[in-house]
Amino acid sequence: MGYSKDQLLARLKELQIDFSQYEHPVVMTVEAQAKYVGNMGGGLSKNLFLKDKKNRLYVVSALADTKVDLKVLSQRLGLGKGGVRMAPEETLTEILQVPLGCVTPFALVNESARDVALLLDQGFKSQESCFFHPLSNDTSIALKARDLDKFLKSVGKEPVYVDLEASPAVGKDNPPDLAAFVPSGSTVLPDPPEKAGPIKVPAESQVIVDKKSTKAAAKETKPSNNVKNVESKSTNNVCQRSAFSDAGLFVQEMLDKTSALLLSEITEDAIKQHGGQLGIVVGENLRKHLSSELTNVATMFKNTAYTAGFHAGGGPRQFNCP
Repeated sequence: MGYSKDQLLARLKELQIDFSQYEHPVVMTVEAQAKYVGNMGGGLSKNLFLKDKKNRLYVVSALADTKVDLKVLSQRLGLGKGGVRMAPEETLTEILQVPLGCVTPFALVNESARDVALLLDQGFKSQESCFFHPLSNDTSIALKARDLDKFLKSVGKEPVYVDLEASPAVGKDNPPDLAAFVPSGSTVLPDPPEKAGPIKVPAESQVIVDKKSTKAAAKETKPSNNVKNVESKSTNNVCQRSAFSDAGLFVQEMLDKTSALLLSEITEDAIKQHGGQLGIVVGENLRKHLSSELTNVATMFKNTAYTAGFHAGGGPRQFNCP
């Protein structure tokens, strides 16, 4: 069971941290929050809960008007093309133990979030006070950056402030400037190749077929010196030119599925029903409906690539692709 709002506020008081508290209706966006506390003179925050391809987790907390480019952030973290993306809601409730719309640095008070990395906008330091939800989005509290630091240190998190709008060059002579803040415990995989072309097997490659396959093929076809008459399930799997053996077609397949579902979600009824929350609702529906399907597609692509590479690399059976 994670910390409750009341438990968090009690902890802040125990730490002798000064804060102002404002109750308001439940809000899901910074824009909605601004209607109630936007005129209080402090900096509103937006908070992102992200994951990378190795399932390492990050909370990025920034001023509402700070532009956070996830592609640039991924490069600065040294994560390559897999990069970071929004973590699923299931991970949010399991690790941060807060509902959707309640992500803030305060969620790191929970023991389950001990391995989550935290990046703070350096702009917070220039604010008289900063607004955050105290684990519940029906309340906002305002406190100084130095008091936020005091809280973070009390839960074992060293505050890390960075310029989230910076876009430094990353390359051989310019290592990723934020790589040190990637959570430890696993290794970042290297970038995949830009595009894997079709696997070519030299025409003169010897075709190796076991005795049982040869006998079966002889019964179904007339004797011939042309080895292309020999067909098998393995041959079809290796040589099939489909979305599962071409990186470009694979990406197109995923984009087509995503676009089709996205268009089906944005209807006049949905706009009327959800209004300004439509983006959040559609995003959650996309994750819910596409997660398993895209996982299956990606798994088939991986398996096909592995099989093709295995045969091309001199596995027990080699076939000439037409």
